[in-house]
Amino acid sequence: MSGAGAVEARIAELGLTLPEVVPPIAAYQPAVQSGVYVYTSGQLPMVGGKLPVTGKVGAEVTAEEAKELAATCALNALAAVKSVAGDLDRIKRVVKVVGFVASAPDFTGQPGVINGASELLGAVLGDKGVHARSAVGVTVLPLDAPVEVEIQVELESA
Repeated sequence: MSGAGAVEARIAELGLTLPEVVPPIAAYQPAVQSGVYVYTSGQLPMVGGKLPVTGKVGAEVTAEEAKELAATCALNALAAVKSVAGDLDRIKRVVKVVGFVASAPDFTGQPGVINGASELLGAVLGDKGVHARSAVGVTVLPLDAPVEVEIQVELESA
């Protein structure tokens, strides 16, 4: 049940690569399955085991950079989903996306930043990627990451 299916082919068509699951930095699992749902832990925009940039959005990090980082978070979340579901083609739909943006005090563009995750999921999954969402500004995130994203997906029955 593990292998590259249509969803991973679409990721490749977009010029992206599904990364390895980002190892936990504390006491949690990257994703857990309960019934037909998979819940991911918050995914940081890790690339090759490290953050490409740190800091607050609206200060050290631009909104445009943060939007790209949110897309990276969503790709990492898909890797976490695959780690428990076995195959991304089992995704029936993305139910919910929650995005956290480490924000400078006057930054109010959190929805635009988290659009990076939402747009990536739409590009990869089409109508199955349409979801409910929250975009929340916070003071600080783990490792001084600018953005963190978690997703909940519903799977087709095995």
